[in-house]
Amino acid sequence: MIDADAAGCAAYGAPGYDFDRYLADYDPAVWGYDTPVSGPQEDARAASAANQANAIEAYVPSDTTVVGVGRNAGIRGASLQLKDADNVIVRNLTLESPLDCFPQWDPTDGDRGAWNSEYDAAVVHNSTHVWLDHNTFTDGRHPDSSLPRHYGELYQRHDGELDVVRGADLVTVSWNVFEDHAKTLMIGNSDGAGATDRGRLRVTLHHHLFRELGERAPRVRFGQVDAYNNHYVIAADSYSYSFGIGFESRLVAEKNSFRLPPGTDAGRILKQWSEAPLTAARNIVNGAPADLIAAHNTAHPDTPLQRDAGWTPMLRTRVDEPRAVAGVVVPRAGAGRIG
Repeated sequence: MIDADAAGCAAYGAPGYDFDRYLADYDPAVWGYDTPVSGPQEDARAASAANQANAIEAYVPSDTTVVGVGRNAGIRGASLQLKDADNVIVRNLTLESPLDCFPQWDPTDGDRGAWNSEYDAAVVHNSTHVWLDHNTFTDGRHPDSSLPRHYGELYQRHDGELDVVRGADLVTVSWNVFEDHAKTLMIGNSDGAGATDRGRLRVTLHHHLFRELGERAPRVRFGQVDAYNNHYVIAADSYSYSFGIGFESRLVAEKNSFRLPPGTDAGRILKQWSEAPLTAARNIVNGAPADLIAAHNTAHPDTPLQRDAGWTPMLRTRVDEPRAVAGVVVPRAGAGRIG
């Protein structure tokens, strides 16, 4: 296991940065909620963040295969960057989400402000022909439940687990575990990115274990995304939604399996962020067939979803029946399980 943050946050601090001073300067009781933070401490925080980025972002070039050796191979605290690359494979790694040492306070984010962080465990940025297989994406030693609160808000030090963005295309993500995270997997990161993303972001997601996640499994903009044979284990206390239907997205979600806790309605599985049609067929919830679109539209009659993504996936290999998905995925997905 490679530990990219072994040096600790103190190693990245820029001259003059003092977190206690930062908290005092931008306390909403002093600064308010109407203006983004600025001044010497914010400048020092940004410089510190740049130091951390230089240290933990690891760039993977074209024509590269990264395979973990053994059952315990992985990387802690780094952000794998597949940027402007072609023909890249990443397999059999446990990727512990990096901790942002220097989150930024944004008093204008929502009604009460929010702490915003950087660094996904992996980013596919304007890259093509990428295969991410049998990896485990996790918060590991640092779940959100271990993080403190400042100004009454969670001091969020995690961003996402995986982003596929900025013109990335022809990406297959298979047999991975995504667990214990809030904002998990984003395909397309801006409604305004049509120039780079429209006609691209073609992504296949299959045979994953999505375990106890908050949201974005995935959230999609623009892309044709084929999500099939994935198993979702939902935790009631942290759950928002699974599939985010975003701007100009064309999601096909078929033969997936969901385990919902008591009191969690199937109408929460889909979330409409923008009017975009999708195909959702032959999915099951707690072992029973479920029409996810109908469940959403019953729960959210003011924001109905439309059927038919307008395309048919043609590149699937193994496809399991939905009742078999949990039994196939749970023992075989994730790092250390390449057979």
